[in-house]
Formats: sequence, structure tokens, C-alpha cells
Amino acid sequence: MPLPWLDADQVGFPPIDQALSEPDGLLAAGGALNADWLMCAYRQGIFPWYEAGQPILWWSPDPRLVLFPDQLKISRSLRKLLKKHGYVVSFDQHFAEVVLQCAVSREGATGTWITTEMQIAYRQMFELGLAHSVEIHAAGKLVGGLYGVALGKVFFGESMFSSEPNTSKLALVYLVRQLNALGFELIDCQVSSEHLASLGATEISRAKFLSRLDRLVVENAPSARWQLDPELVLIDHEVEFQGN
Repeated sequence: MPLPWLDADQVGFPPIDQALSEPDGLLAAGGALNADWLMCAYRQGIFPWYEAGQPILWWSPDPRLVLFPDQLKISRSLRKLLKKHGYVVSFDQHFAEVVLQCAVSREGATGTWITTEMQIAYRQMFELGLAHSVEIHAAGKLVGGLYGVALGKVFFGESMFSSEPNTSKLALVYLVRQLNALGFELIDCQVSSEHLASLGATEISRAKFLSRLDRLVVENAPSARWQLDPELVLIDHEVEFQGN
């Protein structure tokens, strides 16, 4: 069966059960990258993933890698870092820079490169209050972080980066604490990753994932910019934080 080609002017996707098994989860090509397309995709368990020079490719793999916030695994070394680090932590203060650093960190690596088109689309989602970032700073420089999309009670993780050891893990810990405080129940990690599996992520079937989305992704107003609650930091020790 030929891969469906989507009309950029007509937002919509073919049924998920038409996704290919090889490559796993490839559903369609084409369409457009903007807030309307991305919100439609995420609500159905679909995400864009492609390399520079390719058309936009849309995926819904089976199984799906997810992290339940209450199942985050914090190793002894990470717990030690949480207690003793001197990093500055913030939310939603440097979204565009986090996305750019995630793109730079993937250049030349195996996997999807975050194109300029992708960066623009997710900055649009951020301006609408639908995307969020966690930032880790050292001496005024961004050294780690992550970003993703929040809909209902699900956070759809997009990418993370570290330019100093374990700073992406720190970002994930603070993200999980924020999500727990806000009542989120699921983090979508998309595809298998040893790095995320070591932190507690697990695979579930696409059917189970979509069932959870039906319950958790409800129509809601975009959330406000997130701010770091000092209580999320004082769990471990006092550390600088940035607010608006």
C-alpha cells in the first residue's frame, strides 16, 4: 500500500491502524507543521519525525515508550547530584534556545534532526501556551534542558540535551516534579531509548497508549507559562531558581 500523502490545506490523518509495521509506525507524509496540525496529531498519538531533505513524516509506533511520572527512577548518583549541584533551574524562560540546542546536539548523530521548520512550529506552540521547556544553567550559560507539548494531563516529550554530564536528567527530574504538582499522569517518550528506560520509561502497546490518550487528552485552554516552584527544589536542597 502506498504511503498516504497529506494535503497541507486539509488537517487530518488516516486511521492509526494503517500505520506501517516496517518502518514501525510510519503513517503518512506531507501535511504541514503548525499548531493546528500538531494539536491534531498529538491528540491522536501521532508525531512528526523526519530528517532534513525529507518530506514531513508522521508516526505512531507500536509499542510506545512512556514514563509514568510516579515511576521515575532516580539512581544513587543522580540523587547525589540533586543534593549537591549548583545549577540554576528554570521553566519556559529560554524555550527557543532549548529547541536550538537540542537540534545542534543531534547534528551528525543517528536519528532525526530538528529542522528549522520544526523549530518554528514548536516556537508557535510555545507562544500559544501549548509547549514548555525546562532549562539548566551554569554561570549564565544553558547547559541542559528539554522541551515538549502539554495537552490535558499528558506531556509529549520532544527532545532533551546535555552539554554537561547529567544535566538532561536533572531537567527530567524537575519536569516530573512539575507534572506531578499539576496532576499529569503520563509522559510520552515516543520511541525506545536506553537512556529513558534507565530512568523508568517503559513500553506499552499502541492500543493501551491510545486508550490512555482518550481519557487524559481533553479539550482545555492552553496553560500559562510554567514557573519553578521553590518547593520543587527544596525537596533536595536550596538552589537558585529563576521565575518570570
